[in-house]
Amino acid sequence: MSDLLLYVGNKRYSSWSLRPYLALAHTGAPFRTEVIQLDRPDTRSSILAVNPAGRVPALRHGEVLVHDSLAICEYVAELFPAANLWPADRARRAQARAVVAEMHSGFAALRSSMSMDLLGAKPGVGHSTDALADAARIQDIWRQARARADGGPFLFGHFTIADAFFAPVATRFTTYSVPLDDVGQAYVDALAALPGFQAWRDDARHEPELPGH
Repeated sequence: MSDLLLYVGNKRYSSWSLRPYLALAHTGAPFRTEVIQLDRPDTRSSILAVNPAGRVPALRHGEVLVHDSLAICEYVAELFPAANLWPADRARRAQARAVVAEMHSGFAALRSSMSMDLLGAKPGVGHSTDALADAARIQDIWRQARARADGGPFLFGHFTIADAFFAPVATRFTTYSVPLDDVGQAYVDALAALPGFQAWRDDARHEPELPGH
């Protein structure tokens, strides 16, 4: 599987790219990552050169090209079934897919007011009423999932695609100092301790800061 190549945006800012990266890292399979710098004059053409849909992330696996973070994670889950990227139990798997879908398509106010800046420290910025309502709903999802988890620090016990999808939000809560309860803070800490997340953050430290972010 060494021909797996994941195209991503800047690791400091690209929340969509972080998700499939964490899923791939969890499998333990070798893969390569290529960063396409965002907000440059040639960004659009550089992305189109590797993905006709004009977006990152995108996964190249031999002749197969998959774009969209959720589609990539689903592909990885099928490629590496031993990684257990979805819960084995059907009901729990349905619950995991439901919260992933909610994260994938929702929380527009939070995304707009508190964009991902992995290395930033912006306490209090973006704390609009709507953004904080989104944050409250997300923490409610975390509490409910953790209350039913079968041990382990993650939403469904062991690491799943659900955790990959909520990881960028966890970084936002840290960057913007969103108040967390004990369950929320423990979950944020568990995500931050993932080897894949630490590797991503280390790479982000070597990237240029983008003006206006």
